[in-house]
Amino acid sequence: MEIYSYSEARQKLSSVLDKAESTGKVLIRRRDGRTYALVPEHATTSPLDVPSVKADISTKEVISLIRSERGRTRGE
Repeated sequence: MEIYSYSEARQKLSSVLDKAESTGKVLIRRRDGRTYALVPEHATTSPLDVPSVKADISTKEVISLIRSERGRTRGE
């Protein structure tokens, strides 16, 4: 675990954040001796979690659209 001074962390913020991401925790120490932990926050939702689309369309219409896009129609 890395320990940075406040000034060093401020000057190298990007690399300090990268280090916190890779190691899970970085400590920052102030002149008066107080120490703070910088811990990355992990997303609570999946990046694949997308909002649904409300559409007034029936299953038959969806199937018909898919088949027409694929160039196939049934019974025609």
